[in-house]
Amino acid sequence: MAVQDQNQEGKSNLGPESSGGRKALPNFLLSVRLKYVKLGYHYLISNAVYFLLVPLMAVVSAHLSTLTLEDFVQLWHQLKFNFVSVTLCSGLLVFLTTLYFTTRPRKVFLMNFACYKPEPARTCTRELFMERSKLTGSFSDENLAFQQKILERAGLGQNTYMPEAVMRVPPNPCMDEARKEAEMVMFGAIDELLEKTGVKPKDIGILVVNCSLFNPTPSLSAMIVNHYKLRGNIVSYNLGGMGCSAGLISIDLAKQLLQVHPNSYALVVSMENITLNWYFGNDRSMLLSNCLFRLGGAAILLSNRSSDRRRSKYQLMHTVRTHKGSDDKAYRCVFQKEDDTKRVGVALSKDLMAVAGEALKTNITTLGPIVLPMSEQLLFFVTLVARKVFKMKNIKPYIPDFKLAFEHFCIHAGGRAVLDEMEKNLELSDWHMEPSRMTLIGLGTLQAALCGMNWLTLRPREE
Repeated sequence: MAVQDQNQEGKSNLGPESSGGRKALPNFLLSVRLKYVKLGYHYLISNAVYFLLVPLMAVVSAHLSTLTLEDFVQLWHQLKFNFVSVTLCSGLLVFLTTLYFTTRPRKVFLMNFACYKPEPARTCTRELFMERSKLTGSFSDENLAFQQKILERAGLGQNTYMPEAVMRVPPNPCMDEARKEAEMVMFGAIDELLEKTGVKPKDIGILVVNCSLFNPTPSLSAMIVNHYKLRGNIVSYNLGGMGCSAGLISIDLAKQLLQVHPNSYALVVSMENITLNWYFGNDRSMLLSNCLFRLGGAAILLSNRSSDRRRSKYQLMHTVRTHKGSDDKAYRCVFQKEDDTKRVGVALSKDLMAVAGEALKTNITTLGPIVLPMSEQLLFFVTLVARKVFKMKNIKPYIPDFKLAFEHFCIHAGGRAVLDEMEKNLELSDWHMEPSRMTLIGLGTLQAALCGMNWLTLRPREE
């Protein structure tokens, strides 16, 4: 009774504010209890099938234990009298089994990946960035201060990399330098990847290359075919102008091609080219790309060969794509254009975060039913019915716990604000966000190549 009285007294003092006017501490015990209630609910729903099968198997076992040898002999005689029916059923079963194995999607494995690491001479600290920006004489004092502020707030570290042509005094943005940058990044990543996997260039049957802003003739994919002397019947694609999502779009394209090309390897190369896309004007919406985008690239090798299963790093399970180009705001949120002085740059609009959020919302809605456990889907469905059917507006929309479906998250490191918003909306921990934040700090924004860079920072956790 004494313990009960003390607990009751403690509860009376833990109101919204204490007698001294200070805010009371939250009831941590209640939150811990709710956490374990949710974990218990998740475990119960996830294993409901097994809980139902146990009594069913017990009943079947009890019935089988009552059968005698004469019962089995009688069953055999009945099967002999119905030989035609048994044969037809067996043939149908064999046909359906064969049809299933021949029409099911081929498994696609990610054998390995490699990220290009520039030489130390290409290191660009924030101080060096500002020094070289001043020496160009292209930027006003106000816009130099603006770039300094963006560099401090964006979350980039002191060891990001820039191409030589941009950091040179004076800068030398020309086609030859842009080709050198592209070859350096692509060949550096591919050489490391081929060394890791032991795959010969002649064995590669599919090639997908993406680079949004640099699309020379011959194409980047043709550069790779020529340099590595790839075979003549290779299926090659060169994607351009697709922005930060191009890396995953390329993986999705390669995955689909592997469904129709058996026993094949697919090489995916993602990069961005800085040399010809450095902005030398004073439009602030275009200066953002100077502050965020950095040098780098990634090469990924996919396979649909069953023999590669054991030596692969991952298996690709699901890819989801959403196109928001029909919406004018989405279409113009990242737009390459000329400013008032006819200088070309990439403008990032204020609608970018909202547009990205809508695309992410659609993707999650599509992906949720595929990957979320039944417990989360049931909670989401009940909440949705309560809000839409019974008009219970006081109930907040339920955000599924994606941590129950995924152990690791590789989020596009487009800037500190992007990562903070993702962490908040998906209720992720610092541990979940670490790969993306470390990528941003160490390498900056690499647009399409960020997926591979996130994997690079993720690998030490799993090894």
